[in-house]
This record gives sequence, C-alpha cells and structure tokens, in this order.
Amino acid sequence: MRGLSCLLVFSLGIFIQVSYCHSSVTTCLPEKNAALFILGDSLFDNGNNNYINTTISYQANYYPYGETFFKYPSGRFSDGRMIPDVVAELAKLPILPPYLHPGRVEHVYGVNFASGGAGALRETAQGFVIDLKTQAIYLKDLKNVFSQRLGKAIAEDIVSKSVYLFSIGGNDYGSLLNPDSNLVLPPGDHQGFVDIVIGNLTDVVREIYNLGGRKFGFANVGPIGCLPAVRALVKNGSTCLEEFSAIARLHNAALSKRLYELEKQLKGFKYSVTDFYAIFSEMLNNPTKYGFKDPSVACCGGGLYRGDQSCGGNKGIKEYELCDNVNEHLFFDSNHVTDRASQYFADFIWNGNHTVTSPYNLKQLFQF
Repeated sequence: MRGLSCLLVFSLGIFIQVSYCHSSVTTCLPEKNAALFILGDSLFDNGNNNYINTTISYQANYYPYGETFFKYPSGRFSDGRMIPDVVAELAKLPILPPYLHPGRVEHVYGVNFASGGAGALRETAQGFVIDLKTQAIYLKDLKNVFSQRLGKAIAEDIVSKSVYLFSIGGNDYGSLLNPDSNLVLPPGDHQGFVDIVIGNLTDVVREIYNLGGRKFGFANVGPIGCLPAVRALVKNGSTCLEEFSAIARLHNAALSKRLYELEKQLKGFKYSVTDFYAIFSEMLNNPTKYGFKDPSVACCGGGLYRGDQSCGGNKGIKEYELCDNVNEHLFFDSNHVTDRASQYFADFIWNGNHTVTSPYNLKQLFQF
C-alpha cells in the first residue's frame, strides 16, 4: 500500500526523493523496490576496509585519496567516486554506504559489501579482507533484518527486484605472479585455476539466487597485465605483462560461458556482463578519445609509471608524486582508476550496447 512520499538524508550528505512509503512501516522504499547491492574488490570498495582489522596495504583512508569529489579520504581507492557510486546515481539511488559503516543507515536502497583485496577464493588475502563468500553471508543477514523490520513479504520483494553487481577475480589471479622472477608467471594449469575461481563465484551467485535474487551484473576482469603496478615490475618496463592479461581472458571466457549456463538452469535468472577487458584496452589504445593523456602512468605514486604503490606515503615508501590534473589520467594510483574513468565505466555498465555489455545492460535489468 502506497502512502506519502518522503525525503531521506544519508550520512554522506546525499539527498534523494523517493516515490512512496509503506503505510505499515516507517521505512521509505525505492520505486519498484529496486535496490542495488555491490559485491567485490577494491574496484568497488567504498570504505568497508576502514572497519576491519587489516593492514594499511588494504586501505585508502588517507590523503590524497578522495581529494576531488568527497574532499576527504572516505576509504575509496580513487581521487573521488568509485564505479558503483556513479552506477547508483544513474539508477537514481543515493550513493550507497559501506555495509560495515557503524552509523544507522537504512539499506533498503542497497548497500556496498565490497572489500579491497578480496577475491572469489577465501584464501586470497585471507585474514586481511572480506572474501566474496563472507560478503554473501552479510547479504543473507541483511535480508533477515529486512524481514524483521519490514515483514517477510516486503523483504522477499526487495531481494527479488534488486540488482547484484560484482567485480571479482583480479586479486585471485594476482596470487599467480612470482615476484622472485620479475613477474614471470609460474608454470601450472592456469585454466584449472580459472575454473576454481569461476566455481567459487558461481557458488555465491547460486546462494544469492536461493535467497531470492534474480538480476545479476558483472564487470569482467580487465587487462591486469597493463596495470601501472605490473608494468613497473616488468623487465623492459615498456609493455604490459601479456601472460597475466591472458589469464584474465581465460577468466572472462569462462565467466560468460557459466552465466549462459545458469540462465538456462535457473528460472528467472537474468544477467549483464560488461566487458571491462575490451573497454580498458580501448582506453589504453585510444586515450585521447576519452580525454586521457598517457593512460599507462598513474596520477599518484612513484617510480616507473608511478607504479610503486607509494601513493599517500603509507605503504613503506614515504615519498611519492601527485599529478597536476587528475582528469588527464586513467589510473589514480598504481592499480585503481580515477573518478573520471569511473564515470566512463559506469556509463558502459548502465547504458552499454551489446558490443560491450550483454545480453542486457544494467538499466534494462532495473526495468525488469
């Protein structure tokens, strides 16, 4: 039953007009109950690692992170917004809070579970991050809270109509790099390892489906061999580490195949895959088209390509450089993109055509 519209004020200072409130509860719900839930790694983490027992290597709660959009270090690995922040804006939702934020925030619009350094495998950075399985457990706990506060029927409605957006996998493959041999990948069954990662991701997707989730979005793994942190360690220092990016391509092919299978197996299952690999590659190869100058060099850091992971001076190297114009850069630090780049990526996720986002884009998923 619909009642009067109301105005919510979130702790981040974001205001949003919502369509209606349920007369039986005091909580205002988003239109059509379509919320957004974020799961994944540092490309999506908006501050959860601020609230866990970890090391500074997995945090970004210090200057110059957050210097542009928020004007303070919120815990995002960026000068400003992360990709999900912009996606939420495009969905006409408030910027979503990190799940572990201690303040009282209603999560009916969605929430961000992502954790910098996390992987699909529990063993990836184990003990320092929130792995994907644990993120799914948090989602299950949240559904129980919805049931207690709003009633089971409304909770089921929110979970079924919401969209679940993932970025995961890159950190799992980072464990394959051998730092003692100048980033020569160790021999092994890389396809077999990819299958394990995809299997863990599939298990989480099925868990969310069993909770009632039906609409899933995925950013596949980009050309991780071209990150400034990786380029800086390659022997000749002038190229990407192709072997590393090749593993990302194995992952992306396996992900697309598995999601196609799930669509056939699970009633009502719908998904969107945004081809981050292709989009990243396009930006690296044609930077001026997007307003970037040298896309291989980070804005913040030191050494070759500013890829020594010194941004902020808190990770063992005190001295670092900071660019004059962050908007000219694809990367803010040695591994993460700028606010400006996040806007491009978010638009591809939301509005992308079938060449980069298929079989649906996120806007279409919200409309189902």
